[in-house]
Amino acid sequence: MSSKKLTELLQPLVEELGYEFVGLEYSGQSGSALLRVYIDQEQGIDLDDCGRVSAEVAALLDVEDPISGHYNLEISSPGVARPLFTPEQYAHFAGAEAKLTVFAPVEGRRKFKGRILSVDGETLKIEQDGAEVALNFNNIAKARLVPDYDSLMSGKGQEA
Repeated sequence: MSSKKLTELLQPLVEELGYEFVGLEYSGQSGSALLRVYIDQEQGIDLDDCGRVSAEVAALLDVEDPISGHYNLEISSPGVARPLFTPEQYAHFAGAEAKLTVFAPVEGRRKFKGRILSVDGETLKIEQDGAEVALNFNNIAKARLVPDYDSLMSGKGQEA
């Protein structure tokens, strides 16, 4: 099952439980498949939150059976190196630094690290090495915020 279909199935449940559905990652390698669901809330996530969501998600997956074969389910906080999944998330973190990997090379490269400048429709603009680079959301394979450890250590941190 595609990540999009899994998101459509799981997002309403996670939100009904009172959490933000940040996104999910599914790697369907035979014998070691992993479904990782990221959740968040204003006061942060602890093990009890993960356990509560895990029980509900597991029950729904048992009933709907969208994944064939054996897989591991993991419920996780997005952490300080928060993964980014949607245009809204990129827009929310405009000004922050992110690391991105794309499916097809853009300007001869597949990995980018730079400040998020803006989101315009299906295009993300980042500053890479002093130049503006436009990336299509459909071409982004993976993206995470780069933690600002200096701010985190001073207690200012990145806001969710």
